[in-house]
Amino acid sequence: MVGGWCEAAGDRIILSGSAFWAEHTVRWNLFAACATVHGAIPFYRLLMLLFLKDCVKLGCILCLLHQNFKAGVGATNIFMEKGRVDDVERVELPVLVNEKIDRLLETTSRSFYPTLKYLPKKTRGQIGLLYLLARVADTIADSKVGETTLLTEHLRAYNDVVQGRREELPDLSELADIQTNEHEAELLRNVSDVVDGLQVYSPEDQERMLECLEIIVGGQLLDIERFGPANEGGNISALQSEEELDDYTFRVAGCVGVFWTKMSLAHLMKLSPEDEALFMERGIRFGKALQMINILRDIPEDLRFGRCYIPESSLKSIGLKPEDLLNDEHLDTFRPLYNRYLDLTNEHLEAATAYIRMIPETQFRLKASCMLPVLVGQRTVTLLREGNILNSDERIKVTRDEMKTYARRLLRALLIPGGVKRLLEKNRDK
Repeated sequence: MVGGWCEAAGDRIILSGSAFWAEHTVRWNLFAACATVHGAIPFYRLLMLLFLKDCVKLGCILCLLHQNFKAGVGATNIFMEKGRVDDVERVELPVLVNEKIDRLLETTSRSFYPTLKYLPKKTRGQIGLLYLLARVADTIADSKVGETTLLTEHLRAYNDVVQGRREELPDLSELADIQTNEHEAELLRNVSDVVDGLQVYSPEDQERMLECLEIIVGGQLLDIERFGPANEGGNISALQSEEELDDYTFRVAGCVGVFWTKMSLAHLMKLSPEDEALFMERGIRFGKALQMINILRDIPEDLRFGRCYIPESSLKSIGLKPEDLLNDEHLDTFRPLYNRYLDLTNEHLEAATAYIRMIPETQFRLKASCMLPVLVGQRTVTLLREGNILNSDERIKVTRDEMKTYARRLLRALLIPGGVKRLLEKNRDK
């Protein structure tokens, strides 16, 4: 023990509430923990351990840090699982669906999987499974084959099986063999396991997942019809209007905001009917914001595969054609239109921050899982506003080091009164 403040108890460490509070008031940056298990670890890493490893009394941490605790502090204990937290060790999640599906989820989602660490247990598995179901559809739709008909047939057949309209999955082995990403190939070879994962959940949650997937697949089918297979070279096709762009962002991401909101209201929080409608509207805009960032960041790559999500009518209004975006000499002409889309994205992100403020303070994990993509999104918009977004060699993205910094800031902000609002305002694109 260090300072007599913590003791080992089987597979847990018991940390008295008085010790936690005393250390918090004396020294923010460093917390002395059980030497045989942790050594002395930075305070933010202790918080990560408590937070990511399912502290069974997480509420008392908020109580300790958000209230002026006077009496009875010593009776409060905080339990955390043993383990190391450092920059190189992977933090294990509890099983979401089963070990095989969890592994598929981890290997196919470098950016989304870390967000799952923050989600409450009641919704974590359903959201993770929906991601995999949608990722299967996305992998089918983006397969680089020459026939549009083959992709649409496979995509419709897959969705029909998931929706219960058909019993036999299509044979995806040939598509798996041509994938350049080995993890996506493995996903296509194990589709039946992903689909069977639906049976773990209640009929109501299955209905929410299937409703969202139906909309996503509908958007992917429209994409294939508009643009054809994702093959390099050839002609470039573009969305025709702002209405098509808005519809696209809803189909591939706004509908996920609907699903996320329905899951939260069903399992985690209650709002009045009026606030539910506002929460839903903001959830849709949350999803649209993240998809707009994808579109605005990936213009060179999309153009390489014959796809332009900047509406042709808007390009025409500034004297450009989709093909002109292949040459960054047109950047100055394109920039004012591009900045308007960044402004629209910021408006959606403002709706996302309002969405976060509607989440009760007691829903610590839910707030965190929503905040991280907003923080990364805000930073990405700033980088896009400054960078050469038509240069295919200049890949604009938030670095891993920045992601780690945001994780640390996020955990601190969630534990400090007013911290969430200050962090989001400080980080926003100016």
